[in-house]
Amino acid sequence: MERIEGAAVSRCAASPYLRPLTLHYRQNGVRKSWDFMRTHDSVSILLFNLSQRSLVLVKQFRPAVYASEVERRFPGSLEAADQDGPRVLPAVLPGAAGVTYELCAGLVDQPGLSLEEVACKEAWEECGYRLAPAELRRVASYRAGVGLTGSSQTLFYAEVTDAQRGGPGGGLAQEGELIEVLHLPLGAAQAFSDDPEVPKTLGVIFGITWFFSHVAPDLDPQ
Repeated sequence: MERIEGAAVSRCAASPYLRPLTLHYRQNGVRKSWDFMRTHDSVSILLFNLSQRSLVLVKQFRPAVYASEVERRFPGSLEAADQDGPRVLPAVLPGAAGVTYELCAGLVDQPGLSLEEVACKEAWEECGYRLAPAELRRVASYRAGVGLTGSSQTLFYAEVTDAQRGGPGGGLAQEGELIEVLHLPLGAAQAFSDDPEVPKTLGVIFGITWFFSHVAPDLDPQ
């Protein structure tokens, strides 16, 4: 997962996932404009394995995180994108610089599927757990990237057992996904969430906080 070679950057001419746009408008009589990205909404799923008393997270390499880390450590590295054709990044970092811990999640990009159906599909593909929509608890819907995308994400919660794990997960190889499944012991979850050195998404922090507030108090002590 972390062996990254030949990293190069170029302008994005077209993408099935995002589209750059500018909104022109008047606010209180003042003409304004704002650049943004149109992208898909998404779902995320906080899974709790009752058999192992662990929270199920995923770990994967994120190119955007990697490129941003290169730019943070070596300012000006991404300016190569203003030139014609891909340009090799002048500073190469180990792949670990772009690896993050996340909740199982996915884009809402298949017409006809409910949010619950998308969440079940992602739980199987990424983590190997079989779920039915009725087994999901909707936790919250919120806006992500309000300054850039304004997309909506819906968080679900589900309890699973080892018996429901019928596959290894790992994502879809045909889509280039390379995902590692992590079972985080409940006793280590809060420290994991609080550790600023662990690269994680806000969804992980929110999910763990919500779990200890709404689920953990009712668990049978072991």
